[in-house]
Amino acid sequence: MSSATTDARPPREIAQQVESLGVAKARLPIVPLLTLSVLAGAFISMGALFFLVVTTGTGLGFGVTRLLGGVAFSLGLILVVVAGAELFTGNNLIAMAWASGLVDARPVLRSWLLVYAGNVVGCLGTVVLVAVADSAALGGGAVGKTALAVASAKAALPLAEAFARGVLCNALVCLAVWLTLGGRSVTDKILAILFPITAFVAMGFEHSIANWFFLPYGWWLGGEAAVPLAGALRNLVVVTLGNIAGGTLLVAGVYWLAYLHSPRQDG
Repeated sequence: MSSATTDARPPREIAQQVESLGVAKARLPIVPLLTLSVLAGAFISMGALFFLVVTTGTGLGFGVTRLLGGVAFSLGLILVVVAGAELFTGNNLIAMAWASGLVDARPVLRSWLLVYAGNVVGCLGTVVLVAVADSAALGGGAVGKTALAVASAKAALPLAEAFARGVLCNALVCLAVWLTLGGRSVTDKILAILFPITAFVAMGFEHSIANWFFLPYGWWLGGEAAVPLAGALRNLVVVTLGNIAGGTLLVAGVYWLAYLHSPRQDG
């Protein structure tokens, strides 16, 4: 097989692909859009639960434990990309198609709102299933304690920290999606996801859709005293705004300026 079909796609070609995909995603009919969005919420929730299990009681120290947790959490985006689903944070890249004038703001906002809603439904449905399955009892109840500690910490995050962590998180998530579009095989796509996602988790950044699993699950386990609803809702709103800023400005916006705004510039 020639290198022309096995080499990674160059950045300019990835930018053009993101632009085309943005048009298709913005125009996706409501039923498949919502269906795939619910799936994405469930997939990210499975990654979040995997993170909780893997980081519980390792005894390996903070850094190594976070590293392992990041690898485990990568399951969520791997399922989204390889199996096929619509994730709000990755779909912030649709902004490239809007910046090029290929779609209006209305279908972009429609897509984001529907995908976000579907993701939330998928996360909350997974919370219910995980609660019924009593996954918190794993490790003699240690997994439940980890889940409660994670949710409590997220609900207590100050606004500026939550926003900044949201920005940094989605810059890495969108870069992971960007890198998958450069790959040509399932193996390429998994490796492209692994490092950026592991990094954002290990460094404690905030993912709005994952938090729709972590926070409701923690609230179910510990109640209002451990995970105040006001703090949880504040986190979800602020982190969502941070995710939008990180994905649209730091990735979609930057690469649009680099490769699509000046198409004759060498890249």
